[in-house]
Amino acid sequence: MKKVILTVAAIFAFGFANAQETTEGGFANGDVFISGAVGFGSSKTGEAKTNSFEVSPSVGFFVTPNIALGGRIGFSSEKEEEGADELKTTAFTVGVFGRYYVTPASKFSLFGELAVDYGTSKVDDGTNDFKADGFGVQVAPGVSYFLGKNFAIEATWGVLGYSTVKPDVEGAESTNNFALGLNLRDINFGLVYKF
Repeated sequence: MKKVILTVAAIFAFGFANAQETTEGGFANGDVFISGAVGFGSSKTGEAKTNSFEVSPSVGFFVTPNIALGGRIGFSSEKEEEGADELKTTAFTVGVFGRYYVTPASKFSLFGELAVDYGTSKVDDGTNDFKADGFGVQVAPGVSYFLGKNFAIEATWGVLGYSTVKPDVEGAESTNNFALGLNLRDINFGLVYKF
């Protein structure tokens, strides 16, 4: 965790030091931006081994000087192995989001994001497979800082959200979750490219 915090601090400091030499950044009406996440994880305890992969690109468009609308897709895969037993989980999500920015034309902007996502997942244990569908709604605050004319770092933290997931099995009941939190351990960092 220390390495992640130090890396982000170094990138922020480097961007701030070079800010005087670069063209002014910021968002404007008609701008398009891309962002997203890519991740890979692996863990092993004794004979139990887990590998995971995730990719989730997103694109947004400023319809006014302060409002951006966009969409995102996501794919994740996780494989758990213990001896001869194997469990595979795959998930696909698609969603839309809207953001309201305060001071979008400056290098530093605050924003609030409202997102709606639909997801479907499949769990396969080698003998049977189970499917589930669901959707979620969440609201999160965020901050954006331009390192140059086209690149910005952004962070969101906390969440106010609701999600529901129902297995595709006869007689199954849905699982509903409600979350509210502004925990600083839930900070998500990202890199944004503006066209």
